[in-house]
Amino acid sequence: MQSIKALKYGYSHFRKAIIILYLLIISVAVGTAGYIIIEGFSLFEAFYMTMITITTVGFMEVKPLSDAGRAFTVFLLVTDIGIFFYGITTLAGLIVEGEFRNFYKNYNVKKKIEGLSGHVIVCGYGRNGKQVCRELADDKQPFLVIESRENVIEEIKDEENILFIEGDATEEEVLNEGGLERARALITTLPADPDNVYVVLTAREMNPGITIISRASNEASVSKLKRAGANNVIMPEKIGGAHMAALVMKPDIMEFIAQLTGQDTDISLTFEELSLSNISADIGNTSIRDLDIRNKTGANIIGLKMPDGEFIINPLPDSRINTNAKLIVLGDRKQIADMRKLISEM
Repeated sequence: MQSIKALKYGYSHFRKAIIILYLLIISVAVGTAGYIIIEGFSLFEAFYMTMITITTVGFMEVKPLSDAGRAFTVFLLVTDIGIFFYGITTLAGLIVEGEFRNFYKNYNVKKKIEGLSGHVIVCGYGRNGKQVCRELADDKQPFLVIESRENVIEEIKDEENILFIEGDATEEEVLNEGGLERARALITTLPADPDNVYVVLTAREMNPGITIISRASNEASVSKLKRAGANNVIMPEKIGGAHMAALVMKPDIMEFIAQLTGQDTDISLTFEELSLSNISADIGNTSIRDLDIRNKTGANIIGLKMPDGEFIINPLPDSRINTNAKLIVLGDRKQIADMRKLISEM
């Protein structure tokens, strides 16, 4: 997990540390060179004399100094002692506060974000955003979060393995940092509908082919979000109300659906969509019966999405598949994995 803003903050501290190190090296080099030239000291003697001078440790002189040597020593004390102690205390502070460690960590995370491809960008880490992230994490789908609220950022930092960018999702620069052009989808769950509209507009302009899903708080915003470029608009309150009503009117059906989705039990059944675009052309236009997927994998084909976008619900065994179609499948994780392997070998 990490913030691009934090990385920039770390860069400023890193540059500050480099400047301090340069000043310390220059100070020691000037002092060493001065004692060599003025007093004829050896390299080590000059270095030692410089260090005991600028650190004010009070040891005896290496050799008796001439008047010129004493004057040079006064010069070092006046000019270098402040640089030395400021540099040492600043560097010690950076190390104690963990700035170097944080910089290194931030740098590594920035590289991870830059390496993301086919990921999902989640704008907003409120109630809906958290749930989205949990589902994506459970499905092992790479994602990152864009959030601007400082208190929420602190909460994200407590989570494990969440990449995040601290910034305003309505800004094009922030979306660029999140790799919008490489992302497969963007989900915006910001609290204010106008902000979601602006994010959708910006994202659609930057990446015309990306899938965009947006949250809406009221009915009036749904049409605006769709006109702005959202593929789907979700109203959580409406869905929640419909779900509660269904629990009263159709409790057994809702319990059955909960079991299918693994919400209330340990059953790990899931719905999955599988593309047939990579299967051999010889298998194209084969019937579902001929594929014999149920017997070979245990998974069930419960739907077909045809190339023209038409959905066939609960297709008959004699239904013909097309290489450009998608299968909607129900099964547990092992059955889905077996089916993926079966299709890849076709």
